[in-house]
Amino acid sequence: MPPDPNAIPTLLPRSSDFRRQQRAQPLGSDTLAGGTRLSSLEPLLLQDLQRFDAQARAGEGLEVMEVLAAALRHNRPLRLMVEHGEHILPLTVRPRERLMQAPLPATAWDTLHWPAMRVLQVEPAGPAPGDGSAAMPAIPLSPVLWALALRGARAELLPEIAAPAAYRIAPTTDLAALELGKVLSKAVARLQRETAALDDIARWPGMNRERASRLLNGLYLQAGLIVSRAHPAAG
Repeated sequence: MPPDPNAIPTLLPRSSDFRRQQRAQPLGSDTLAGGTRLSSLEPLLLQDLQRFDAQARAGEGLEVMEVLAAALRHNRPLRLMVEHGEHILPLTVRPRERLMQAPLPATAWDTLHWPAMRVLQVEPAGPAPGDGSAAMPAIPLSPVLWALALRGARAELLPEIAAPAAYRIAPTTDLAALELGKVLSKAVARLQRETAALDDIARWPGMNRERASRLLNGLYLQAGLIVSRAHPAAG
């Protein structure tokens, strides 16, 4: 399904113009990973994102999930310039406040075409909401991360939780605000009772390897996943 043109305000920069401006910048003016410009990031965060360079073809940018996962791990607010169809959508993730900001109405988030979205630039975010200088609309971060995990471009496990390992949902995890559906609800209930490897989860009713990987990524982004590499189920 192509990006919904009604989801993106027409006043946003056009992707072609943004890419042209990037190409015009001196090559030594920024650090690249997967064709993504990484502006003024802390060294550890920069190193984290550069791990994905070899996996991304030049000029295509990084997956949105890769960048958001790094922001969560380092607990740093980031501003992402994301290509969505013919436009550039600025997204700001604020892990501490558990907020996501974008120049979108709340109803537009469900129309975003997550699989096609690529990050072309990353930089530290500006002031947080509430200080009088950040007027961009904000929504809760958790549902965005969940939608991205289930419907985004990444169909395999994030490196931080990659197999071999065994997985279980942390007892204090609250998933009440997320849309699970019948199949995932049953898988979640089972992971709350037992520890299982990726291959085992993939064989549960209604599941397969991709769906299991997306579920585990989503739980990880919600800080609700226990990953054990010493458990007998890890193989």
